[in-house]
Amino acid sequence: MHGRPAAPATLNNPTPMSETRGDAIVIRGARQNNLKNLTLELPLNELIVVTGVSGSGKSSLVFDTLYAEGQRRYVETFSPYARQFLDRMDKPQVDAIEGIPPAIAIDQTNPVRTSRSTVGTMTELNDHLKLLFARAAHLHCRGCGKHVARDTPDSIFEALAGHAHAAGDPRLVITFPVPVPKNFAESEVRQLLERQGYTRIHARRDGLLEVVQDRLRFSNAERARVIEALEAALKFGQGRVNIYPLAEGDGGHPSSLVSDPGLTRYSESGVRRLEGAQAPSSNSRLTPHPFPWRYSTDLHCPDCDIHYSDPTPSLFSFNSPVGACETCRGFGRVIGVDYGLVIPDESKTLREGAIRPWLSESYRGWNDDLVKYAKKRGVALDTPWRELAADARQWVIDGEPGWVSWRKSWPGKWYGVGRYFKWLETKAYKMHVRVLLSRYRAYTSCEACGGARLKPDALAWRLGTKDDADAVLTPDQRFLPNGVKFGKDVLARLPGLALHDLVLLPVERSRAFFANLHLPAPMDEAADLLLTDIRARFSYLNEVGLGYLTLDRQSRTLSGGEVQRINLTTALGTSLTNTLFVLDEPSIGLHPRDMGRVIGVMKRLRDAGNSLVVVEHDPQIMLAADRVLDLGPGPGERGGRIVCFGTPD
Repeated sequence: MHGRPAAPATLNNPTPMSETRGDAIVIRGARQNNLKNLTLELPLNELIVVTGVSGSGKSSLVFDTLYAEGQRRYVETFSPYARQFLDRMDKPQVDAIEGIPPAIAIDQTNPVRTSRSTVGTMTELNDHLKLLFARAAHLHCRGCGKHVARDTPDSIFEALAGHAHAAGDPRLVITFPVPVPKNFAESEVRQLLERQGYTRIHARRDGLLEVVQDRLRFSNAERARVIEALEAALKFGQGRVNIYPLAEGDGGHPSSLVSDPGLTRYSESGVRRLEGAQAPSSNSRLTPHPFPWRYSTDLHCPDCDIHYSDPTPSLFSFNSPVGACETCRGFGRVIGVDYGLVIPDESKTLREGAIRPWLSESYRGWNDDLVKYAKKRGVALDTPWRELAADARQWVIDGEPGWVSWRKSWPGKWYGVGRYFKWLETKAYKMHVRVLLSRYRAYTSCEACGGARLKPDALAWRLGTKDDADAVLTPDQRFLPNGVKFGKDVLARLPGLALHDLVLLPVERSRAFFANLHLPAPMDEAADLLLTDIRARFSYLNEVGLGYLTLDRQSRTLSGGEVQRINLTTALGTSLTNTLFVLDEPSIGLHPRDMGRVIGVMKRLRDAGNSLVVVEHDPQIMLAADRVLDLGPGPGERGGRIVCFGTPD
């Protein structure tokens, strides 16, 4: 870099107002901290690096003068009511600053202290993902794992064609369920149905009537007839229809048995049994009741009878009460008893006092109870805790089964260490009890959501195909939500990934997932824009060397350099223009091979119509800049002057 000044050059004296440039930030008489009455022009829409020895006035010029004035003017545009909620900066010591755009500072400080803030929330990727899941995800029942979707008469007709062909074209009974209200007798409901022309009841069980809409053989029925029957059944069945394939027999057709509504019932196993009639002979060949084909126009699993609400963006956000786990309220962890602190020395026996809280004189009586009941139940008192059988350890911690309450079960049953702490919590209004509880409490993963932060319904929605999921995450590594009724084998066959799977993936693998993601057609324009923006943001994070982070990583655990690079990619993703970005040494913590990626991100910001002023010492960034401003020549009082201002070449 040559020492000759390049236009716009340093100005030793303030220029007249008539000479003010419209394409530059003009600073007149800057005296903040150790600055020596600087007057200079910084061209807009360029990448300018400010360098110099430590204490030469770089931060005083860039942050305390440029950023402070740009932010102050931006805040002044808001109403007095809005300004009270914004951080306001003092006016810098400068005669005038002209042509300065709104300023954004991207420094190395990490002000985040809440565990609700994650990499996903900082980069706004969580906001984009919840919108995409609400539009493009598919639902799988948490009871059986089957795909849950709204059925229409046309889609049911197409499904029936396949089922009937596979089953050998049996006779079909199209029915709809009618619940019997508790304040109505079954006979009254049947009378109401008969007035509407429904006289045949296929089955009844648990206060529910299966009313026959039509009986037909699919191969012989016209499409119009089937569609009409399905539409009527869905209308009167409140969006639900059950279709029973009937097996042929030598005796009368099974459907003939339902002509008398009082004749046919079903046991809990679904097998037909007759009431008030002679049992059938072995020659009648009455077959067990076949499993019906169930359909619903709602988000409802007919097999498990589980209803699901419509997907909304808030359902997939742990910062919303709609989607946050009700137990941990979206934090993913709860504060509870840490039994590693309760039993710190596993080499001790129960007789020697393995339960630490009960070693004090105040609570020694609880240890005496343990010894007394352990003798009665045959639990070893002289065996080290680590060598105790699992059922014995569970007995010590959880107490005996059948415990109801202290009033009904004590004495007589062992209460367990866990109930001791629950009893202490009822006395938490006392200071010494709160102190005692704090010694044995720690944060543990929420048992309700397994650390996923979301409700079970949100984790039932999945994005992508099975091939998309297998390409980035093996089936045995996928998250199995708590409370589901299927196992790992069913989970391995499910297509796509749940939201929690995605936030646990490193950024580089998430980028690969979304780069090859297959979404169901047709997709609207909004979903296409969302996917494009998500791919861009993942690419930006990977380009600045943050591909190892996960979206679930808490923001407060990030280093200053990581926070600065995340904010840099966030600014790039927001597509801001005509904005002044001031950065504080973005190269800190970066491997030299990643330096080019950060430079590329800064140049993209510049090319988008923004101005960047960067405090930096790294030669790679200085050589990539449009202009370099060197302050000095020394620190403190010997600094604050312009040594050189020009192009790197």
